[in-house]
Amino acid sequence: MWIEGLILAAGIAGGGVAAVAGFGIGSLLTPAFALQMDARLAVAAVSIPHAVGTAFRFWLLGARVDRRILLSFGLTSAAGGLTGALLQSRAGVPALMVLFGALLLFTAGAELSGLARRMRFDGAAAWLVGGTSGLLGGLVGNQGGIRSAALLGVDLQKHVFVGTATAVGLMVDAARMPVYLWQLHEQIRGAADWIGIATVGVVIGTLLGNRLLVRIPDRVFRRTVAVVLTVLGATMLARGLSQ
Repeated sequence: MWIEGLILAAGIAGGGVAAVAGFGIGSLLTPAFALQMDARLAVAAVSIPHAVGTAFRFWLLGARVDRRILLSFGLTSAAGGLTGALLQSRAGVPALMVLFGALLLFTAGAELSGLARRMRFDGAAAWLVGGTSGLLGGLVGNQGGIRSAALLGVDLQKHVFVGTATAVGLMVDAARMPVYLWQLHEQIRGAADWIGIATVGVVIGTLLGNRLLVRIPDRVFRRTVAVVLTVLGATMLARGLSQ
């Protein structure tokens, strides 16, 4: 029963963090699932509660999206997510985690130091970062951190920030989930109970986090995202170095 409780708690925490920061479901649920199954299967299984939670968050936010960013960033993110899912079985995951963690720590430091407010991702840079975030999502199930890190370089209000990040996440989920279901449908079916528990937790956490979002000032919101990126980056870096 302990694993069910852990998955429920991770789902609630992930949904709550994602409602505030625009990411966090995969980052918290994937390690919980990986305690009891192969990491590749954990990424695939978590993609289902991730998609449900992301869609629910998007609905709660009332579709507040920057369409220009969504088109430039979202399309390459979806393409990257599809590519990452197809390449997942061949990837050197530890090296990716080290790179992922280092990038997130850099971005968090840039935001906390004020450098991020002078950085902008436009044109080719937006396409490149979008593709990279989607690729990492397909490979290791954690694309939201890079996506939110990039969006910190764009002057968006917090609801538009989370809404745009959420819309991009939906595009990545739509691209990668069919690949996972095609490759691992039998194994995913075997984890249906845990997936259901995680989904319930994510929905609960999203509801709680959405209420908190409206109370956070924009400046504090950006700092909160930076702190979450620091924790996630350090965790990914440590996991990559230990494997």
